[in-house]
Amino acid sequence: MDYKDYYKILGVDRKASADDIRSAYRKLAMKYHPDKNPGDKKAEDKFKDINEAYQVLSDDQKRARYDQLGSAYSNFRTSGGRPGDFQWDDWFQQQNAGQRGNVDDIFGSGGGGFSDFFRTIFGEAVRSSARGQSMQDVGGYQQDATISFQEAYEGTTRQVQTNGRKLQVRIPAGVKTGSKVRVAGAGPEGTDLYLVIHVEDENRFERDGSDLTTTSTVSVFTLILGGEADVDTPNGTVKLTIPAGTQPEQVFRLGGRGMPHLKSPGTKGDLYVKLKVQIPKYLSSKQRDLIEEASRIKF
Repeated sequence: MDYKDYYKILGVDRKASADDIRSAYRKLAMKYHPDKNPGDKKAEDKFKDINEAYQVLSDDQKRARYDQLGSAYSNFRTSGGRPGDFQWDDWFQQQNAGQRGNVDDIFGSGGGGFSDFFRTIFGEAVRSSARGQSMQDVGGYQQDATISFQEAYEGTTRQVQTNGRKLQVRIPAGVKTGSKVRVAGAGPEGTDLYLVIHVEDENRFERDGSDLTTTSTVSVFTLILGGEADVDTPNGTVKLTIPAGTQPEQVFRLGGRGMPHLKSPGTKGDLYVKLKVQIPKYLSSKQRDLIEEASRIKF
């Protein structure tokens, strides 16, 4: 694990005042904010480091703890120690164990996105990768939000509490697990707040982006003779026309019956329907006779 020089990241002196730190942070955050650098991974990583540095240096207790580590690390390097040989665990064991806790307890559920270095000093050494992050991770304050599959289809709202305020946040249709909804300026010191979405599983559908797959069970007679099948969609049940001679496991596509596209909710993906055949366990004498007669006819 590498040592992170938060003073250097913000470009301030180690004796910098709280106002100096705040001013440096705001200037850098504005410059490297992801909204101003779309698709720029380096700017994204820089913004995350800036945010992390500010969380430490703007808090007197965390700054004091960080300075203690800085002194120990500096003395180690001055004595000729190599960066990779610093015994982090030995230093932590010498500190008051009561000062360490869960990052989520310190920042609510906003601990996601911070580096292992930060988490090791101020919380349990939980790797940030454990919080499945599928969209851009800009290192802002984060809160988890669990929604149902139907809410993901229709869009919904969640109430969040931040800075002593309660806010209703709109979650757009089409989100998936790992999506992040940005609430501009809702975090401390005007930083952004991100809702990290978890969509509950829906047994009827398998999801692949905006496309869905489901199954529909029909009788063998419907496959042979043709007919209709009831198909569940997120927007209700529809009738699917089955041509005569349809084969088991055949897949039909229902265009525009899938999930909304996140960036274009008026456009939806497709719903793919796989047919399952139901073989009757019991036949009447007449049914058996007719089937036996049909089986003797050559195709």
